[in-house]
Amino acid sequence: MLFIEPPAPSDLQELLSFELENRAFFERSINARPPGYYSEDGVAGAIELAVLDARRDTAYQFLIRNDAGSLVGRINLIRVRRAHFHSAELGYRIAERFGGQGYATEAVRLIVAKAFDEMGLKRIEATARPENAGSVTVLSRNGFTQFGRSTQSFELHGNWYDLLHFERRAPD
Repeated sequence: MLFIEPPAPSDLQELLSFELENRAFFERSINARPPGYYSEDGVAGAIELAVLDARRDTAYQFLIRNDAGSLVGRINLIRVRRAHFHSAELGYRIAERFGGQGYATEAVRLIVAKAFDEMGLKRIEATARPENAGSVTVLSRNGFTQFGRSTQSFELHGNWYDLLHFERRAPD
């Protein structure tokens, strides 16, 4: 069983430890955060920004916890657009030691339900690199369909990668 919850100031030390522990793992597949992020002040500022973004209805960040309460990952909805679109973009990351245990699939299921049922969104978009079979599977298992591919659209460590574009619409 999993649950998702917004980050709070009381999560500072645990979130900083999570980010430091997984920094190298995450940076193998996504661009690095600024070096200042990896400090108490950096994470505290990120938590404050997450709270402010949610209050403004522009983005929502959540911590993913397992039934033991351990922080296993993060999931977010960014670029929330209400007028005319009622959409957001999905992103997530699971700690290296918790990978391959179904946490990403379950967390996406939870956030999709929250987005459609509680937030009133009508469409969620996501991207994944074609070689990231795990992420493609997570999205497919959660009812996302691929609607496109952009070529050489993501630069990481001096190399350019394609991105697959996915969407999921709320039930009518």
